[in-house]
Amino acid sequence: MIALVHRVIFCALVCASSLRAACPSGCECSEAAQTVKCVSKDLREVPSGIPGYTRNLFIMGNQISRIGPESFKGLENVTNLSLSNNRITEVESQTFFALRSLRSLDLSSNQLALIHPEAFAVPSGLLHDLNLSRSLYNHSSVVDLATALRWGGLRGLLRLDLSGNRLVLLPLGMFSPLPGLQRLLLGNNSLVAVHNGTFAGLERLEELDLTHNSFKTFQEEALQELERLPRAQLLLGDNPYVCACGIEDFAAWLNGSRARVGDAERVACASPPELRNASLRGLGERALGCHGDGAGEGADLALQTSYVFLGVVLGFVGVVFLFVLYLNRKGIKKWVTDSRDACRDVLEGYHYRYEIDSDPRLAQVSTSGDL
Repeated sequence: MIALVHRVIFCALVCASSLRAACPSGCECSEAAQTVKCVSKDLREVPSGIPGYTRNLFIMGNQISRIGPESFKGLENVTNLSLSNNRITEVESQTFFALRSLRSLDLSSNQLALIHPEAFAVPSGLLHDLNLSRSLYNHSSVVDLATALRWGGLRGLLRLDLSGNRLVLLPLGMFSPLPGLQRLLLGNNSLVAVHNGTFAGLERLEELDLTHNSFKTFQEEALQELERLPRAQLLLGDNPYVCACGIEDFAAWLNGSRARVGDAERVACASPPELRNASLRGLGERALGCHGDGAGEGADLALQTSYVFLGVVLGFVGVVFLFVLYLNRKGIKKWVTDSRDACRDVLEGYHYRYEIDSDPRLAQVSTSGDL
């Protein structure tokens, strides 16, 4: 009996020892929580030997520069994977192909310079949340990302976070392969414009965050694009809006779309100084320095342009006339002299006739001479 008890204790110790050995060096494992954490351990690659029971895997704050298909073999139970702040620069195609249960992927705060076309492909199509905030290294990374979204089979993706990536321009149709997307976070970038086709294919979008970008206004093309997102709540605050006449259309649209703009009170003027922090919703044409309707302003501008053109034409004609006079100055002088002499002869003749008519004696002489 005692020998049996010793054997049971020995087996328990062996099992406990084997469980402890199953946790990779530098990581913390909890079978009860089905969680493995490898945080700030200066790891150069994804550690091998991660237990198969793992559902939540956190590998953060390390020195992992590249991940590929071999990095996550045998981890088909992982549903939540966080790889943030690892200085990852390259994600190879089918890196997450073995993670058949993956639902949430966090690659934030990395330095992704090379994203292969099928980098985010997951065969089950269960990936719902993709966090790439503060992770894109340069503009070529954006182009790579657009290709990866197109080839990733991410039709079930519900949330995409691209905030804090210094984005200036979004490729047209970049999000069209994500028809199920519900939340798109583009805050804290440097976006300056929205074009026709920027958000094509996002009819199910419920939230669009465009806060803390570089928008000075939204032109008619951009407003039409936002109108194509009928279900989305829009976040447009904390942008450097320039409250001048060119922002009238956006102000009018904002007043008519209050229910859709979730942070309308934060849509405020950044310039000019006299309107700084003024809510754009409360501004009218007079506050913006716009008097009269656009048609009147256009007519005034056209009239001013006509006057300027007429002045230029008359000035040109005057210059040509003076130039012709200069070229013919000798002939003109001779003509003036001849005309003056002719006029003098005529005047002298009239004067002579007047003297004859006024003096009777000269008149008799004139009459005798005629006889």
